Amino acid sequence: MSTDTRVVLSAPAAPLEDIRLCLVAITRHGAQQAAKLAQYLPQAHVCTSAKFGAQFADVPNQVRAYDGALRDEIAPLFKNYDQIVFFVSLGAVVRLIAPHLRSKDEDPGVIVVDDAGQYVIPVLSGHIGGANEWSERVAGLLNATAILTTASDVGKTIPVDILGRQLGWQVEAPKINITRVSAHVVNGEPIAFVQEAGSPHWWTRPTPLPANIHCFERFADVDLDRYAALLWVTHADISAERWAQLHERLVVYRPPLEAAP
Repeated sequence: MSTDTRVVLSAPAAPLEDIRLCLVAITRHGAQQAAKLAQYLPQAHVCTSAKFGAQFADVPNQVRAYDGALRDEIAPLFKNYDQIVFFVSLGAVVRLIAPHLRSKDEDPGVIVVDDAGQYVIPVLSGHIGGANEWSERVAGLLNATAILTTASDVGKTIPVDILGRQLGWQVEAPKINITRVSAHVVNGEPIAFVQEAGSPHWWTRPTPLPANIHCFERFADVDLDRYAALLWVTHADISAERWAQLHERLVVYRPPLEAAP
């Protein structure tokens, strides 16, 4: 593998009960919606203006009713939570979080819900941070509509950067490979998917596997000239020569050893 690009090893998804979740509300109607959601998510913390703290008197959640400005709460929210659900306008949230952004590998998932509880929008860290998944979950609980803009989610295709994360798979590739291969996938170009290890139950969408994804059981069976990119689930060592041969076209997934067939 090229020595001038670092390898990305993504962590497996954390169990739901371990996700640190906070609901944030600063208006009367927003607090009403947050209190409704809190009933379904008793593990979630609540952060709300002291003016509306009483609206959470009947929920079991831990509540912080703050005085002062919401902007002063953002830094500790980013530090202490994995998912932050704001019942605040989208524009206001963008301005509030902007000074605190670092990278998609570090930032928490940020979600916005409108005051009427009609729409749920993942704003930050949709894939790696889990905001897309949590937006769909929150939308289901509120009987709302999740507005997703991530290409692989909209197109119902393979999310290259987090594929198999729920199974404990780790993705191994230079960042540029993940970017390039993701583009090939969402653009519908022919993709070879080689699975030599791990659980076969990696495709979790209710829709069929897209027609541009071609599955193989062995790397040796793939005609590399026919495919724009290769996704390879394996425990095998991959030589520097192989990485160089498949320049920016290869992403490798490492399942847990105990999951090998």
